[in-house]
Amino acid sequence: MSELKIAIENGKSYTIENLSEGKSLVNSEELNWDTLKVKDGKFHILKNNQSYNAEVIAADYTSKEFTIKVNTQEYNVQVEDRFDLLLKELGMDDLASAGVTELKAPMPGLVLKIEVEVGQEIKKDDPLVVLEAMKMENVLKSPADLVVKNIAVDQGQAVEKNQIIIEFES
Repeated sequence: MSELKIAIENGKSYTIENLSEGKSLVNSEELNWDTLKVKDGKFHILKNNQSYNAEVIAADYTSKEFTIKVNTQEYNVQVEDRFDLLLKELGMDDLASAGVTELKAPMPGLVLKIEVEVGQEIKKDDPLVVLEAMKMENVLKSPADLVVKNIAVDQGQAVEKNQIIIEFES
């Protein structure tokens, strides 16, 4: 089961949980639908005996912003996947606008690789550290354009949740 949160430019927001093929919960209400991929980016959807044609007009996978056309109506949507929702739950979703001074471990784990050096200028979404947690490799990325001031851990070191990993110049 996977969960997505979709915000549409008109202010509407939907939480979608995929239960199985053609069966989902939308804002906790069951939705049965059938979808057929016509070609890349184009779909035919049947829902409640109504037919819809959907097309992905534009997609920015980095910012997770999409323009989707359903029949003749276009919608600009912002998608949050399970990782975005986890970061929000951990209180790490708004780091870029909060004046970031440090990167903390979002969970206990093992530092597998440090991707940056002290003094290095980094851009938003540049990889900083690879952290192994729960047998998965998690790439921690830069929340903003920053300069590395100090690296507080070593490769191979175990870290606890909220332990400072990297400090940035303010």
